[in-house]
Amino acid sequence: MSKATAKIELEDGLDPNRWRALAVIAIASLMIVLDASIINLALPSAQKALHISNANRQWVVTAYSLAFGSLLLLGGRIADYVGRKKIFIIGLLGFAAASAIGGFATNQGELFAMRGLQGAFGALLAPASLSLINVTFTVPKERARAFGVYGGISGGGAAIGLIVGGLLTQYANWRWCLFVNAPIALLAVAMAFPFLHESKAKGDNKYDIPGAVTVTLGLVSLVYGFSQAASNGWANVHTYSYFIIAGILLVAFFAIEAKVKNPLLPLRVLTERNRAGSYIGSLLVGIGLFAMFLFLSIYMQGFLHYSPLRAGFAFLPFTVGIIIGAGVASQLLPKIGPRPLMVVGMLLATVGILLFSRITPTSGYTSHLLIPMIIMSFGCALYFIPNASTGLHGAGEHDAGVASAMINTSQQIGGSLGAALLNTIAISSAAAFVKGHTTLGNQVGVYAQVHGFTTTFKWGGAFLFTCAIVSALMINVGKESLVESE
Repeated sequence: MSKATAKIELEDGLDPNRWRALAVIAIASLMIVLDASIINLALPSAQKALHISNANRQWVVTAYSLAFGSLLLLGGRIADYVGRKKIFIIGLLGFAAASAIGGFATNQGELFAMRGLQGAFGALLAPASLSLINVTFTVPKERARAFGVYGGISGGGAAIGLIVGGLLTQYANWRWCLFVNAPIALLAVAMAFPFLHESKAKGDNKYDIPGAVTVTLGLVSLVYGFSQAASNGWANVHTYSYFIIAGILLVAFFAIEAKVKNPLLPLRVLTERNRAGSYIGSLLVGIGLFAMFLFLSIYMQGFLHYSPLRAGFAFLPFTVGIIIGAGVASQLLPKIGPRPLMVVGMLLATVGILLFSRITPTSGYTSHLLIPMIIMSFGCALYFIPNASTGLHGAGEHDAGVASAMINTSQQIGGSLGAALLNTIAISSAAAFVKGHTTLGNQVGVYAQVHGFTTTFKWGGAFLFTCAIVSALMINVGKESLVESE
């Protein structure tokens, strides 16, 4: 194809390399999602090798998701202003380097730091990926198909990560759960140069550093406060002082955004009800999903006595449910619009996670885990696909990066808060169970730990049900959610 022809197609909104570009973006997106979940199967081994306490174990997950989520807004703006293709490649290279260094960690501090650095580069990569889809696919049906691929990866990739994590942990070493990212990232870089088309926002392009600092420190303080509650209790000054600091910083962030000329998060991005509903929903889903993966991973290895690999394969039905659900959602979305899919999806996910709360120390996989996993995964897929489109509805090219970043930001912040909050709830409820069930004797610790897990699943169900309500009340766009509003 000649350059002249390609230029004409681009002017008509059709990138001749758009499907090859989607393949590159899919590889990078899969790596990000894999890394968010792959460590779950390696967590027991890493915890033992690096002498990480139960109270601190959530930081292996949280250090990544917190850095990822809190820096995504800045990453989205950088992608918009510097160039989405360029930042996409920089994010890949940085992610590969942080992963390789993290694989050589000799103590928990080094591991936490590299997980945080992975999250920081992921914060460049993720919004660039989603906004590249948004500006590359301009035909509604093609955009729906592209979002279907992205949504399927976002959901199913998490379960695939658990399988890969189990495989690497059992037959190699937990460190390979980090090392494996380097070759994947380098492959994506090699494909990105010829297939991705550069795009950037026009107009005044300045960065909001005060906003970035206040929101990042505010979120770190909030998550740290939740983690402190596990060891110090909710009423302790070492716990609630962090909540107060977080509140002050987050209020300051929104005050800055309302006044600064070039805000990190333009409040106009939040004022459109469909986008706002998508972001709130992503936050709530993040909490529920992280609860399911984290505690079921520990339950399978600790109570069902599964090897890391077997535990990984035990999550395979979740992947199947996501793939089937993504296919159904991408076909229905152009016909019925997003709201019915999002509401039904979250109601199904709520049922699924609540069914997990029936487990006991002697439960079986087939009797207590399999069906709930399928129900939850199918429901999540019905939600993910339309949420990717409503979260970008009407954003326009100038805000495409920050709008797409908000989808990921909300889910990752939800995951960070969920990991810290629900880990604290699990520990607290287990401790309360021990005090109230001394008659169980030596078995009280076993039952107490499972009781902690089931309590977190109930809380996760409450968050997912709230997401269904938010979707019903706030999402009102129809099929036009797939058409870019300039």
